[in-house]
Amino acid sequence: MTDTAIDFRRAKYMLSAPDISFLPPDTGVEVAFAGRSNAGKSSALNTMTDQRGLAKTSKTPGRTQMINLFELAEDRRLVDLPGYGFAQVPLEMKKKWQHALAEYLEKRNCLKGLVVLMDCRHPLKDLDVNMIRWGVAAELPVLVLLTKADKLKQAVKQKTLRDVKASLEAMELDGDIKVQLFSSLKGTGRTEAIKTVTAWLEQPV
Repeated sequence: MTDTAIDFRRAKYMLSAPDISFLPPDTGVEVAFAGRSNAGKSSALNTMTDQRGLAKTSKTPGRTQMINLFELAEDRRLVDLPGYGFAQVPLEMKKKWQHALAEYLEKRNCLKGLVVLMDCRHPLKDLDVNMIRWGVAAELPVLVLLTKADKLKQAVKQKTLRDVKASLEAMELDGDIKVQLFSSLKGTGRTEAIKTVTAWLEQPV
């Protein structure tokens, strides 16, 4: 790790790339955030970095059309990947997003952790499960954030958390998978998520 400690509040926008050929050199450590277009991915990044406008949010799901990089420290980056799943955009554009997403996940060697975000009211859709399976197959640690936890009552969200953990265990995925509740509105789970991602970022390269 470099001499500069990881401080999420120091995150700064680096660049947006349509595909991996426009990314900086494949060095250091990156942690990627992936999720369906309406999972609250940009809001989660803003909450974790304590910067309201770092990642652009929109009332229209699917506005994250590029691979967006944010620098935390020297050679330590967070990556906001194109949203997958529902988005009211032309099919050709959707295919282009999906290609950029797949290419990054398959070829970016400095990727050392994957955060998969899903709305806690609609967890474990097929694309979410596929993303988790990919992370495990790539031997990456995976953090599942069940977002918008403020939308559910305490008993319901705790049951959802238990059910998601049980479902993933039943799949017998042989990997490092953590699951937690998260709310950008209330800040629920922010400290826990930062602790997990920081541990990935601080590993030697």
